[in-house]
Amino acid sequence: MHITLPDKVRLIIQKLTDEGFEAYAVGGCVRDCLLGKKPNDWDITTSATPIQVKSLFRRTIDTGIQHGTVTIMLGNEGYEVTTYRIDGTYDDLRHPKDVTFTVSLEEDLKRRDFTINAMAYNYDSGLVDLFGGLDDLDKGIIRAVGDPYDRFSEDALRILRAVRFAAQLDYDIDKKTLEAVKSLAPNLTRISAERVRTELQKLLVSKHPERIFTLYET
Repeated sequence: MHITLPDKVRLIIQKLTDEGFEAYAVGGCVRDCLLGKKPNDWDITTSATPIQVKSLFRRTIDTGIQHGTVTIMLGNEGYEVTTYRIDGTYDDLRHPKDVTFTVSLEEDLKRRDFTINAMAYNYDSGLVDLFGGLDDLDKGIIRAVGDPYDRFSEDALRILRAVRFAAQLDYDIDKKTLEAVKSLAPNLTRISAERVRTELQKLLVSKHPERIFTLYET
């Protein structure tokens, strides 16, 4: 399984690995490449801490350093690099109260929302797919990583994202994941209207906007 990384993404990953750290392209960019689409942006995950990342690159921005994210500026383009992390408790159904940095890629991937978004890639290791994301892509399934009730209780916006991805990709939602979507959909009222509106706009311009009714079916 080969993915062609943009030169600047390859440069960032190579710099980190040359210094003894792990680094991978991760998440939606990997998913889009496997679907034959051009990613809108590229996210990188690494075993290096934010301070270590900042020490290796001349121009960086602390875009979310408390959660492990540093943006590396190369020319006029920014690339988010996030340290492997384990999320703490979620008090607001949206963001973890705290995070713990880790050197385990598996621990980082298992906190992500859906299997199709929990894959990582670099040239040395190839595709890292610990939760069956590639198989779910092939079968057209949206499936939560681990227990969907846990994932949606952590971040209620994932409920709407599940429906939105199904609508955009014309995929089915896994049975257990769908049960959790319907059960926990009322929690969306506790998410800011702006965040919900953004997801709804993406859903309504998708191939199947009628999937919105998934949230109201019993």
